[in-house]
Amino acid sequence: MTIEEAVEQFLFHCQYEKNLSPKTLKAYSIDLRQFAEHLAGELAVTEIAGVDKPALRDYIKSLFNHLAEKSVKRKVATLKAFLHFLEREDAVAVNPFRKMDVRIKETRRLPRTISLADLEKLFRHLYRLKRTWKKKDAAGYRLLVRDIAVIELLFATGARVGEICGLKKPEVDLRQGKVRILGKGGRERILQVCDEETLGALKEYLALWDEDGEEDAPFFRNRSGSRLSEQTVRTALRRHTREAGVSLHVTPHMLRHSTATLLLEEGVDIRFIQHLLGHRSIATTQIYTEVGAGAQRRVLAGRHPRRKFRTD
Repeated sequence: MTIEEAVEQFLFHCQYEKNLSPKTLKAYSIDLRQFAEHLAGELAVTEIAGVDKPALRDYIKSLFNHLAEKSVKRKVATLKAFLHFLEREDAVAVNPFRKMDVRIKETRRLPRTISLADLEKLFRHLYRLKRTWKKKDAAGYRLLVRDIAVIELLFATGARVGEICGLKKPEVDLRQGKVRILGKGGRERILQVCDEETLGALKEYLALWDEDGEEDAPFFRNRSGSRLSEQTVRTALRRHTREAGVSLHVTPHMLRHSTATLLLEEGVDIRFIQHLLGHRSIATTQIYTEVGAGAQRRVLAGRHPRRKFRTD
């Protein structure tokens, strides 16, 4: 059996037997295509029988030349799932990973956040631009209203950009201020939107963009009425932050990190933040406790018992 044939069988199993998400299927497909291309190009291996420990070691070593540890770890996990499936299907006699101890330690990086001052600068710029827009029926105004609604909802909920772009109309209840998010692994969470200005931005967006009234349509749309892409959101956010005079390269995920960090600095319980972000484990959320240096400084400066000591 060729590697390509084996990949086809594995992807069929993942789609129709395991019912994995399209995003996971796409990632598996890319990872395995790159694996097959490396083996064919570097080692002249095209048959699944030629995938042994030396071939795997050569491929994993090549990954470290151009990828971060997290990406390498994900690609290795894909290969493990692939070879485990082939062993179970008797397509390979023994999974070569069985006698390999592959441990990839990720470099611990703190989440990049946006300061409250820069966030205020961004929002002021957006609403100032909206107020001063001359033709309220112009296409550019509609796009600006949509951009504001997306950015407001990203910051209000701390949701991932893919979760926001994937929202359907029935999942956004503006009367009750509730948003139903479908997160990683099909886990669902209900988030409250309480800020009046945020709700106002969402209502104005819906009034301008919900022209056909189709019930099961994407909530956020592009010009042609299809689902808004994540890349469009990234591009718009980058443009607006630049125009607002914010020097940082801001991404939607930084808004997510900032929401979590600022809530933590306000004294919000970490378990609430865990639910808000849709983390399966509290350990994932705890990284934000290492980010709040500003709050830590304020607490220690104002409340540490050392300030009561006299040395004169």
